[in-house]
Amino acid sequence: MNGTSKFLRSIVIGAAVFTLSILVFIVAYIVIKGVPHLSLSLFSAKYTTDNVSLFPALINTITITALSLLIAVPLGGGAAIYLVEYSKKGNRFVSLVRITAETLSGIPSIVYGLFGYLLFVTSLSWRFSLIAGSFTLAIMILPVIMRTTEEALLAVSDTFREGSFALGAGKLRTVFKIVLPSAIPGISAGIILSIGRIVGETAALIYTAGTVAQIPENLFGSGRTLSVHLFALWNEGMNVEQSYATAVILLVIVAGLNALSASAAKRMSSR
Repeated sequence: MNGTSKFLRSIVIGAAVFTLSILVFIVAYIVIKGVPHLSLSLFSAKYTTDNVSLFPALINTITITALSLLIAVPLGGGAAIYLVEYSKKGNRFVSLVRITAETLSGIPSIVYGLFGYLLFVTSLSWRFSLIAGSFTLAIMILPVIMRTTEEALLAVSDTFREGSFALGAGKLRTVFKIVLPSAIPGISAGIILSIGRIVGETAALIYTAGTVAQIPENLFGSGRTLSVHLFALWNEGMNVEQSYATAVILLVIVAGLNALSASAAKRMSSR
């Protein structure tokens, strides 16, 4: 190994160690600050100023995450399937869609929040509600799901498709029985990224779902998620310790959802 290779290897190792150290520091800081303040009162069924329960926010987070994925995954996946499997190569429309998706991926979340406020909350008269927040987040994660699904489909070798066609399978059967199962790991990566963005989103939900610290009676009621709950507690300045405890729960949920999604994708891929 020459000097240049050793130098480049040391840079890569140093970058990996530095990144891992930052990650460990953040996790350790949250755990040390938050775990001592975890209590059963934080999981009370109803929020009060005394218990500052995070349970309603937890239920709202699960609801918004599930509904956002239910909207975005079929739309983003369907768009990606069309772009890869059905559109003609060199199509200008396809190029325009890809550029637009990449542009939308870089828009700040607060812009999506203002858009959701103007469209869903005001124009459609949904008011501050879980469904307004879910549709806003679905639009926000749509480019991520579409682009990651598209890249996963493009990574599947054409020999898979050719072999399926040679055995007499049609286009639709080839896509759903051969191509999609092979692309599951890449598709799941996009879904995991989307889940992390949904659970950690604050700005867009303040303008669309609202900050009511209770479980609404239906999807057209207002409710805060865990990230909004954490922000509200910290912003008020009277329950800072509970905000650290909320951060611990939020961290556990994100890690658990990621592990669950990865395990499900692995099982589907093996099948």
